[in-house]
Amino acid sequence: MATGSRINKAVTFSTLVYKSLIKGFWETANIIEVDGKELIRGQINQLNVDVSLEILNSVLELQDDASAPDAIPIMCTRGCLLRMKCTGDIFDGQINKVGLPLRYKFLLHVLIQCISKSHAGYDMAGNDLIGLMVALVLNKLFSISKFIFANMK
Repeated sequence: MATGSRINKAVTFSTLVYKSLIKGFWETANIIEVDGKELIRGQINQLNVDVSLEILNSVLELQDDASAPDAIPIMCTRGCLLRMKCTGDIFDGQINKVGLPLRYKFLLHVLIQCISKSHAGYDMAGNDLIGLMVALVLNKLFSISKFIFANMK
């Protein structure tokens, strides 16, 4: 992954994380609204921890524009997949990374591993994650923090 990429820190930053703390956060997490903004509020060791779009954008250094969309039109996605020489069924709801050329297969693999909400299997990606990949490949305006926040909710 190029160091100049907007997602460089989000996919390469390594930190020590305890499963018990993550589990505790998600067991207590609720979506709330504060001052007109949605937050995910959970507790870690009896302390409230808030996660918002702004926090994700700042901590992951995504440099997102607040007005940027968090989805790519399906026709743009399909057109890009055709230009990538994708051999999979681009009309299906998911794409198998096996159908992509090596460089795009690697990018999709990184996105699946680091950003996807996938709980089983790491070969398939839904249209939303494919849209993120297309936005990165085409350098389109896209709010990655909105994408991540929506998947966290």
